[in-house]
Amino acid sequence: MILSSLSQSSRYAALHPLFQRAFEYMRDNDLYAFAPGRYPIAGDDLIAIVEHVPGRARETARLEAHRRYIDIQLVLDGDETMGWKPLADCHNPVGEHSMERDILFFLDAPASWIPVPPDHFCIFFPEDAHAPLVGDGPIRKVIFKIAV
Repeated sequence: MILSSLSQSSRYAALHPLFQRAFEYMRDNDLYAFAPGRYPIAGDDLIAIVEHVPGRARETARLEAHRRYIDIQLVLDGDETMGWKPLADCHNPVGEHSMERDILFFLDAPASWIPVPPDHFCIFFPEDAHAPLVGDGPIRKVIFKIAV
């Protein structure tokens, strides 16, 4: 898991062949103008998902993990807090991994809570379980899904 500001994104561009393209997309587009929805950037290999939703309480947030995608979650508006726990330490799955949605939820509690202010992002790799969208007010964000 990585937490950083958009101004420091160049430090992470070399971690994956599509990270540079994702960070360029963040900088070159007015993401505030995008309606909520799914935006393919490079087919199924790089997708942007725009969300504008109410925040939820920590008690109702569930950890989730993905196998096929790395998430770069960029907060645009609102003060979001994201839960995190190493996937290896998650022992209470809810059902089976959904191949169609590439998601598995867990009943485990996060090991840490990370405040993520606007213009900051978290990178969650497949070994990172995370509980997003925790906050008191509305949260506007973009999730970049990058194929492993």
